[in-house]
Amino acid sequence: MIDLAGSDATNKRVLKRLKRRKAADARFRVFGLSAVGFALSALAVLLLSIGYQAFSATTYHVVEFDMSDMPLPTESPPDANVSKTLEAVFRAARDDLGAMFPESGSEAVLRMEMSAMITRLAALPTALKIARDPGHVADLRQVRMPLSDDLDLFLKGSGGHATLSRAGTVRSRIDESGMVVLAGQGAFRPLLANASAAGVSFGDDPAAGSALVTAGRSTIRLISATPDDARGELLTGDAADFDGAAPVVRLVEVPRALRAISDHQIAWTLALKTDGRIERVLHWSLLTHTDSTQPELAGTLAAIVGSFLTLMVTASVAIPVGIFASIYLEEFAPKNRLTSLIEVNINNLAAVPSIVFGLLGAAVFLGVFGLPRSAPIVGGLVLSLMILPVVIIASRAALKSVPPSVRSGAMAIGASEMQTVFHHVLPLAAPGILTGAILGMARALGETAPLLLIGMVAFVANVPNSSTDEATALPVLIYLWATQAERAWEPMTAAAIMILLLFLISMNVVVVYLRRRFERKW
Repeated sequence: MIDLAGSDATNKRVLKRLKRRKAADARFRVFGLSAVGFALSALAVLLLSIGYQAFSATTYHVVEFDMSDMPLPTESPPDANVSKTLEAVFRAARDDLGAMFPESGSEAVLRMEMSAMITRLAALPTALKIARDPGHVADLRQVRMPLSDDLDLFLKGSGGHATLSRAGTVRSRIDESGMVVLAGQGAFRPLLANASAAGVSFGDDPAAGSALVTAGRSTIRLISATPDDARGELLTGDAADFDGAAPVVRLVEVPRALRAISDHQIAWTLALKTDGRIERVLHWSLLTHTDSTQPELAGTLAAIVGSFLTLMVTASVAIPVGIFASIYLEEFAPKNRLTSLIEVNINNLAAVPSIVFGLLGAAVFLGVFGLPRSAPIVGGLVLSLMILPVVIIASRAALKSVPPSVRSGAMAIGASEMQTVFHHVLPLAAPGILTGAILGMARALGETAPLLLIGMVAFVANVPNSSTDEATALPVLIYLWATQAERAWEPMTAAAIMILLLFLISMNVVVVYLRRRFERKW
């Protein structure tokens, strides 16, 4: 036995070194956990911010219209009557709104504002149904159309910066100038406090915000206010609705000159919502419609199909070529300067920026071979060249991971070199090869620059039927939507990003499943 008390282990310098080593180990553990925590936090913040913006695009507001007075299409064939039917449906919707809000016909500006509450293209699905099947037009008398994107954002609370409060009980009357006067003890004291805090003044100045008072389906825009009374212009409805009511006060901070929606449009929208003619529904058209110039009508269907066709071309070229090239280089190619040069170039190509492959595709596939521009076949060929080095490198790594004893054992029982590779080595390396191939495909799915250079940035309103049709892809669609000026495109862009992320996550789930299902432990 060793007397530890008298050995060097009790030396103060040794104990001090041990203490420093333990402290360094603890610091390294803390740094490692901090790095992992920071990475996970950054990812969580990214997903939450995108998801928060995308949530607004999952629903949208639709308006119900009465089409009972719409003239039936009479021309034949039905497809030739689509434009006239579209005009008839849109006119019937405007007439329905005009009958509900007669004040909109008093001025040309108000008529334009009324028409802008829905877009002409919003009536296209109904017009197509009627034009193609006039016999069932009676089933389409009550039609729902999307509200304009600006009013949709306003109802969602993100398009007008409106502050809500409730006034006290008021009495109403109309003065000699035709203005509505609301009176109530201290009824408008909260409004004045909020207006003062927001720096909003009352009046007809377009550079000022608006104070809108609503009771039932009637709305007044205030011109002046004191704590006990207020005076304003009746935008829609009847002044009698305010008598004995405790109206809702809506303080819109954005100046009228800088707003995309007018006070009249807000008043009409609130009246429609009070009447139950506006409903918030799921935005299924985001997945079932193609691209559009109007955010409330746009969808990702054409881009989803275009991405799918592009990936099919990419997979059919890059995966077999990459796997067979890796098998040859790893198992059959002689080790000389030529194969070494090839291996170095493959590794270098894996680091080439993707935009270079786009230039190559534009010059070769479009310029030399004359393939159709903006087609999935060209995009797939360009992306296959881009991920080919990744597939080769991953496949060679998987082949190298198979123990040499497998090859030796197969040859010992009389198998040829070809049989050894394809009957024994390749099945064992398959999980790693498939993992590399799918990860390369996931990278191709998210690429934008090569597709922009070969023309897949075009506006595509129809779903492509083949790899030679004009198409776009999800990353390109996200880029196009992100560059639009209207605020309504922001949640649509975030929703398209979430759809792309779901595709990427699905591909990574397949990778994990294949690895766990077929992986061999040595």
